[in-house]
Amino acid sequence: MERSLFGARVATYVYFVLCGTLMGAWVVHIPAVEERVGVSHATLGGLLVLLGLGAFAGMQVAGPLTDRLGARVVVPATGVLCGAALVLPALARDPWTLAGALLVFGFCNGGLDVSMNAHAVHVEKAYGRPVMSGFHATFSVGGVLAALVAAGATAAGAGPVVTLAGVGAVGIVIAVASARVLMPAAHAAAGETATEQSSPASARRGTAGRVWLLAVLALMVMLCEGAANDWSALHLKDVLGASASTAAFGYGTFAAAMTTGRLLADRLAARFGSLAVLRYGAAVAGVGITLVAFGPWLWAAFTGWALFGLGLSGCVPQLFSAAGHADPAAAGANVSRVAGLGYVGMLAGPAVIGWLTHLVALNHTFVLLTLLCVTTAVGAGVLRTGSAHAPRSEMAGTGR
Repeated sequence: MERSLFGARVATYVYFVLCGTLMGAWVVHIPAVEERVGVSHATLGGLLVLLGLGAFAGMQVAGPLTDRLGARVVVPATGVLCGAALVLPALARDPWTLAGALLVFGFCNGGLDVSMNAHAVHVEKAYGRPVMSGFHATFSVGGVLAALVAAGATAAGAGPVVTLAGVGAVGIVIAVASARVLMPAAHAAAGETATEQSSPASARRGTAGRVWLLAVLALMVMLCEGAANDWSALHLKDVLGASASTAAFGYGTFAAAMTTGRLLADRLAARFGSLAVLRYGAAVAGVGITLVAFGPWLWAAFTGWALFGLGLSGCVPQLFSAAGHADPAAAGANVSRVAGLGYVGMLAGPAVIGWLTHLVALNHTFVLLTLLCVTTAVGAGVLRTGSAHAPRSEMAGTGR
């Protein structure tokens, strides 16, 4: 039992790395694909919306499907589809074919994202202690791996088609090879059907309402993440006058702090509870982005972006975990709601900040992010149900 659970946990890490690598491989090839298709930055920006819409649709399909068929079926299937679809944008010849390619790739990637998160919820439940943040940290590792592979392939003279096809093919092999150690549907759902049957309809309605509250918090947190992804470097360059090379470290600082925080968040959640990680993490993020908004020095900006990333790092994993545990028999569907609305926030963040720059200076638009962090900290009480808020260190010895 313990050995099979450990194997399921390792496989979950593998799928998170795989998902991050496949998405990262596409991201680092965006300039090359843009040049190949011959579209402007503005047109590409509109086409990228289709990637997000596809991902959102894939999440809504894969979530309930995971509950019905089990992660052992859906996770590797979406992994294979995502690997196969990775090369499609590189094969596009015009904006229309690129639009279709991005829609398909986004759909497959969204399906993999939700199904692996639903499986992660079952693994965490079996362990009896927080492990979700560690999974999310390895997604970032996948992005780094994709950048290294792309750099090596480019140096060797490989084009986008060859590189993306190669990465996708390796991804398909990994998705298939890792499937056998995932938790089977019967095991993941053990004891959950009886719990669902014993829950009155009013309790299930209350759970649905709570999940949507978690989704709203995810939207706010991921809007903050999306804004940092697209505007951190521009803030350093345009507001503080940093060089392009120095400005690039703005996002790097944010991303490194977020990865570090996710590696630590599981231990913090086990000791202090997920509510504390969400509430105080959002508060730290609020302090960080406020320092960015009003600090006139580079050191203040770097400190602020680091605090912002560190504070946000554990928030999304706690929300996904709480959604899955709210009704484990419907973990996939619940995670798809939270992840889907959160993804809308991720896409909206850059656009909202961009619109606000027509009204106020770029750094002052970040006050909106401060308000969202404060609202998240105040709303963290939604996690205060059962074991969701209690420290689980007493169960830390149940897994490796």
